[in-house]
Amino acid sequence: MSKSLYATLGVSQNANSDEIKKAYRRLARKYHPDINKEAEAEDKFKEINAAYEILSDKSKKLQYDQHGDSMFGGQNFHDFASQQGGANLNDILRSMFGGGMSSGFGDFGMPDLDVNARITIPFSIAVLGGKHSVNYNGESFDVKVPAGLKNGEKLRIKNKGKNIQGQRGDMILSVEVSESIEYDRKGSDLVKTIDIPLKFAFFGGKIKVETLYKEITLKVKEGTKNNQKFRVKEYGAMNRKAGIKGDLYLKTNIVIPSIDDLDDNLIELLKDKLPEK
Repeated sequence: MSKSLYATLGVSQNANSDEIKKAYRRLARKYHPDINKEAEAEDKFKEINAAYEILSDKSKKLQYDQHGDSMFGGQNFHDFASQQGGANLNDILRSMFGGGMSSGFGDFGMPDLDVNARITIPFSIAVLGGKHSVNYNGESFDVKVPAGLKNGEKLRIKNKGKNIQGQRGDMILSVEVSESIEYDRKGSDLVKTIDIPLKFAFFGGKIKVETLYKEITLKVKEGTKNNQKFRVKEYGAMNRKAGIKGDLYLKTNIVIPSIDDLDDNLIELLKDKLPEK
């Protein structure tokens, strides 16, 4: 009994499900019309897809194994498919075998429907999360950026890939995070340099500091040194794996006032009293 569906996939009639799947994937990639531009490729791809839809379904495969190509009027599957002209091959096979059959390309090995692109995201959005506009091939849309996104990570945007016969792939965005002039990022921690007046460094005081989240008041301790760090808990970037925020470290830059701005008496006093070591 002739069983040309197996020949369509290039496997023996005793092939198991894994062998059938492997053959389908190989042929589907070879004849996919987005890759293979030969005139016959699309028809060949449809035959491969239809053959796999039958042989990968236990009930349909059982019917075909019992009746073989007699189900196609005694023709081999290629001749049967060719004579259908512009008719929808899947609809015809559905009526023959019953049940639902995919009108698409199956769920195996269609990564070529996906598209790859690069995107640059502002530092603040990468840390805080939010929306960012993307323009690709003349289409503009917003993507949701998760809080704590890192440079080099990828975002998968559903249904923004190639569209072939009703099947739509995804867009894979490689992310580049813009550098910040205010912050250095160390994993999920952030470091920001802040100016501290010399008076506060000597005697302590309070200053207002803008963070990515809100303005805070920092209490500067008496005797603060240059490059000293103050830790602000959970004001850093989100650690997406742990589900917690990192910390913000405020690094001090002690501002030395201009000598021209000091009172003459103070200048003389400083000259006299400031230690030389």
